[in-house]
Amino acid sequence: MTADSRRISTRSDFTRTLGSGVRVSARDLVIHLAPVGAQWPDSTGLRADVALHGGPWLGLIVSKKVGNAVVRHRVARRLRHAFAQIRPELENPETFVVLRAFPSIATRSTDELAAQLRAGFAHQKAQKAFARAGFSS
Repeated sequence: MTADSRRISTRSDFTRTLGSGVRVSARDLVIHLAPVGAQWPDSTGLRADVALHGGPWLGLIVSKKVGNAVVRHRVARRLRHAFAQIRPELENPETFVVLRAFPSIATRSTDELAAQLRAGFAHQKAQKAFARAGFSS
């Protein structure tokens, strides 16, 4: 699972990731990525206050369109678990990630969600964003 220290929980971090990041669409979700530069200070301005380490950081947007509270919490747990599965595979740990769930996600398994996340991180737009931030692909 994702530790509390690796979760995006502030409005400013969500806004920054959604506004300045790269958006990659998958079948049942949209992946918003905002790589933090590998160099300090970075050109994106994401490291304005302190040096960040220990990422990637995950935020979830699971609206009421997905289902009732029980379904939304189940989806959130599956997304966190799927993200934890692919975390070791990420070559660029200093990244803010926000996942926005579509209603169709309620019927997907954790393995299907992990496959969608892998495809999203391997997408050309995501790889270009990581390269701009100074990460190798």
